[in-house]
Amino acid sequence: MITQKAKYALRALSALAQAEAGEPVMISDIAAQQKIPKKFLEQILLDLKHRGIVISRRGKQGGYLLRKPANEITFGEILRIIDGPIAPLPCLSITAYRRCDDCDGEQTCEIRHVFARVADATRKVLFSTTIADAVALPNNTEVARLLA
Repeated sequence: MITQKAKYALRALSALAQAEAGEPVMISDIAAQQKIPKKFLEQILLDLKHRGIVISRRGKQGGYLLRKPANEITFGEILRIIDGPIAPLPCLSITAYRRCDDCDGEQTCEIRHVFARVADATRKVLFSTTIADAVALPNNTEVARLLA
């Protein structure tokens, strides 16, 4: 399961994607609209800023904006930033591979073979679905279901 932090990050990015182009959105507005604790949202947006996903503007007209277009930000990228590797087993991780402690051999491991298919299918969906795709869905019903 994804963490609450990842769900909040995806919801915040969806809110930014729906904002007027070039218009920063204040943290307090995102927090209220998306029902995210403001202090937690500040940490999340700071993480996303350091990773080049959002930018911030200071001052009276300040707030946050997407740094790159919503159609270039995938769910997989955000989950990897917030939650770390996207793999059900350490031996299937692309970014943090580690041999399982009790492994007798990856080639003969039945568990690994099954979960490799799961990991591939999951990555395919997550890295082909963008924030723009999510906000473009009718009434955002799929996004609401995914983030519930």
